Amino acid sequence: MKTRIERDSMGELEVPETALYGAQTQRAIDNFPVSGKTMPETFIRALLTAKSAAAQANAKLELLPLNVANAISEVVAELLASPDLMSHFPVDVYQTGSGTSSNMNANEVLATLASAKVGEAVSANDHINYGQSSNDIIPTAIHISATVEVTEQLLPALEYLHNAIVSKAKTVDHHIKTGRTHLMDAMPVRLSQSLLSWATQIEQNIFFIKATLPKLQTLAQGGTAVGTGINAHPDFAVEFSKQLSAVTGIEFSPADNLFTHINTQDVVVALSGQLKTTAVSIMKIANDLRWMNSGPLAGLGEIALEALQPGSSIMPGKVNPVIPEAATMVSAQVIGNDAAITIGGQAGNFELNVMLPMIADNILSSIKLLANVSRLLADKAITTFTVNEDQLKLALGRNPILVTALNPIIGYAKAAEIAKKAYKDGRAVLDVAEEETEIPREELEKLLDPAKLAEGGLG
Repeated sequence: MKTRIERDSMGELEVPETALYGAQTQRAIDNFPVSGKTMPETFIRALLTAKSAAAQANAKLELLPLNVANAISEVVAELLASPDLMSHFPVDVYQTGSGTSSNMNANEVLATLASAKVGEAVSANDHINYGQSSNDIIPTAIHISATVEVTEQLLPALEYLHNAIVSKAKTVDHHIKTGRTHLMDAMPVRLSQSLLSWATQIEQNIFFIKATLPKLQTLAQGGTAVGTGINAHPDFAVEFSKQLSAVTGIEFSPADNLFTHINTQDVVVALSGQLKTTAVSIMKIANDLRWMNSGPLAGLGEIALEALQPGSSIMPGKVNPVIPEAATMVSAQVIGNDAAITIGGQAGNFELNVMLPMIADNILSSIKLLANVSRLLADKAITTFTVNEDQLKLALGRNPILVTALNPIIGYAKAAEIAKKAYKDGRAVLDVAEEETEIPREELEKLLDPAKLAEGGLG
């Protein structure tokens, strides 16, 4: 491989001849052969967008030549449109905790491209990074990327899932099934009641995620090294947010306390907590689907999920609940990501959090996973499952718990006696109740009607 010599404050270093980055990026490549995993593309896009906004803000404040600022913005736009974007950003996630390596990677790439565009030297530090520090631009890029992904990907996906569940509930409202508590037979419920409970879970998730956005849209930019704003214009933070808001179409503003946004990641920890809660909701929904689909002969067999692929390499004809299983794995991963983010969040030693790249990677991973699996769950599990009405009726007819409806009339003890006898003899509660009480069969049929019982209240 052909190389060229690049220089930084530590001396000379060989860099691939065609690379757009320079010495500091190469040092990071050499220093951090950890995971082979680079920073997420959504983060890099946010970082580049922030660099463009910073250049325009500095030009507006007459701190950067307009031609240089425009060149920076132009090359950012070109990079964002390039299918080869990520080839220029090879730094491992597990790098210096401030994300300095990724910041300098962006600075060097933009400096190379901008220099070629204006026909004179554009400095990675003195121009691209003017009025900035890794310590404020990286937290800013985390907030930008998370806001964009939550707004454009996750929330629409959760709304889609919510709507799919509500629509399905309408189509299955006439189906009555055995309710279950402790995985044991309980009082009947409408299938729609179960689904609408799921819908409410997702609705709550949407509400709480939205509640984090106002703080997520506040930025550390302008605090520079430690929060004081050293080497940045006093109006830079405000102007930067104006420029960024104009480009993204999302309203961003400087944080009330720049120190806090640099030395903590509390806002992202809070968002991650809501993503974890969403993951818990999705796991519950997925597991309910798996249980209802179990069988088809030796399980509950209440519904049949769409058959998507052969389920076994050795058992012909087996079809598995693959989408709910994928959803439970996603949920587990998001819960794990939250644990990592929580630990990362407490690493705000004095004036700087030093786990920023890991936090960025995990929060963006959680957002992406939840967005993708929500649509899959909607399209390939909830919308497409069919109901086994015969199985529902069979289980309901033999459910001894139906006797609960007779409690106000015959008392708990007598009702328990009937339930036990019905279960022991494998007979319908209706038949046993007719024998053991003086209630006419016609009245018992009304009292023990599963559809009526699903309405609740007193008989």
